[in-house]
Amino acid sequence: MKIILFSRPSLSTSIEKFGALIEGIKARNIPYAVNEGTASWLADNQGDKIPEGNIYSSMQDVLTDDSVVISYGGDGTLLSAVRALGGHPTPVLGINSGRLGFLAIASQEDALEALDALSAGNYTTEHRSLLSIEGVLEDDVDFPLAFNEFSVQRKHMGMIGIRVEVDGRMVANYWSDGVIVATPTGSTAYSLSAGGPIVAPECNCMVLTPIAPHNLTMRPLVVPDSSTLRLTIDARDPYAVAAIDNESFTIRNGSSFTITRAKEQVFLVKLQNISFYDTLKQKMMWGLDGRESKH
Repeated sequence: MKIILFSRPSLSTSIEKFGALIEGIKARNIPYAVNEGTASWLADNQGDKIPEGNIYSSMQDVLTDDSVVISYGGDGTLLSAVRALGGHPTPVLGINSGRLGFLAIASQEDALEALDALSAGNYTTEHRSLLSIEGVLEDDVDFPLAFNEFSVQRKHMGMIGIRVEVDGRMVANYWSDGVIVATPTGSTAYSLSAGGPIVAPECNCMVLTPIAPHNLTMRPLVVPDSSTLRLTIDARDPYAVAAIDNESFTIRNGSSFTITRAKEQVFLVKLQNISFYDTLKQKMMWGLDGRESKH
């Protein structure tokens, strides 16, 4: 097994705990590689220099058949790790140093136990769908696949009109702040904040969620992921904004985008028999009575 470490150092990332993870990898004689930005962060802040042969600029250059990617950070870091994988079917384990963490489920405190489980092969993988995005963006896009969502939004003040078609049939012209097309995985991210439903990851669907629609009867819509969605922009400004997960791009008024389920998938590592519903209860504190903490 080879561990591919990926992180985006931030205030929530403990350099001591991350350093302990690397020492744990070394102690177990596991081959490893660390992304350039994180290696520089370690050297600048703790004096720990990662050997040059263990540093990578492109994740795909260091992948092997038995690699496991460890994303160390929050869900945003894991999204960046998936983008760095470029559609390669390497398993990904998220170690959460952020806040909510629906995707990065292992804690910093459990990182060494997670290493032992990976080494012993005591884990399973859960496949998650990706969205394929076709359309013209003003900026270069190396990875036109979305793990959580694809969204189109206004660039400045004022509503944006977005014509939505499903399999060639018009659904609506959404006058709103924007529209989100989410995967089941992304249903607990931006779409949820905009009022979309929570969808179990096993569901084969896409969620279409308007952002602050002018017409209050416009509600989220769930469609089969065998569908082809087409979004066409009608903005008052010459430009709008499109986002693929946590990366945004400028788009021109009149642009159209086609969204389908991608042939590529993401494989998330599961270390324990913790269900999606267990995670919901824990992360969203369902079933807890706030009055109990006052006694």
